[in-house]
Amino acid sequence: MSWTSVPATGQRSHQRQSGIADDIEYEIKGQELQFLEIGLDPGESAIAEAGAMVWKNASVEMSTVFGDGTGQQAGFMDKLMGAGKRILTGESLFMTVFTHHGQGKARVAFGAPTPGVILPIKLSDYQGRLICQKDSFLAAARGVSVGIHFQRRILTGLFGGEGFIMQKLEGDGWVFVQMGGMVIERELAAGEEIHVDTGCVAAMTQGIEFDLVTVGGGVKSWLFAGEGLFFARLRGPGKVWIQSLPFSRLAGRMMASAMGQGTNRGEGSLLGSFGNIVGGNH
Repeated sequence: MSWTSVPATGQRSHQRQSGIADDIEYEIKGQELQFLEIGLDPGESAIAEAGAMVWKNASVEMSTVFGDGTGQQAGFMDKLMGAGKRILTGESLFMTVFTHHGQGKARVAFGAPTPGVILPIKLSDYQGRLICQKDSFLAAARGVSVGIHFQRRILTGLFGGEGFIMQKLEGDGWVFVQMGGMVIERELAAGEEIHVDTGCVAAMTQGIEFDLVTVGGGVKSWLFAGEGLFFARLRGPGKVWIQSLPFSRLAGRMMASAMGQGTNRGEGSLLGSFGNIVGGNH
């Protein structure tokens, strides 16, 4: 078992290696509100969510594509399927591709929309696949696929904080995901499990089993402890990323404060007001 804290401050960078996806260079700058700078060689591209760009060099051409940008040579139905996956995860039909058409090195920068950490992950280090919360994807090297991951268990989909659908990032290149507050990386051995607030599960590798376990202590505990009826049960082997401040919790508390309703704990679910009580939003 091991814990690793992901720093939310300072600057991190990477230099080129070889790979199938465009092997971009990057730097992550800032503190509570970070931004990402990606360095592109001529002909290289990065993909990003619409509206995430902060600035770019003039030689970087911006184009909008249907779906996730990985199948620009694919047929219309393939592109439509890619766009449909993005709708299911709450994203736009379109994604933006930034391609360097000039000489030398060019850069493009993207900003995180919420306070927290931009985490760089090389997918080839994790068997080419990462499962993330919805809305976590910020940018990636061209060649990374942004898809969907379905929760197979009904209770996990209803009360698991992220619903039935999460994001699935596949490929061998760099991907950049945004997570709220501070982030802890936890390596779980085979059979080892931890219990996490459902909204604090930010990302996990494909070997992790994601299930739910009821909160102990009976009815009084889930009514008054502020933690809801379920915890997320994560069982190894694999790695998980745990965030301290999910955006849904931040937004819920801001809304509750604005409406004079006090503190709002936990994350919502698909069941509306009843789901908020069961899931800790009361």
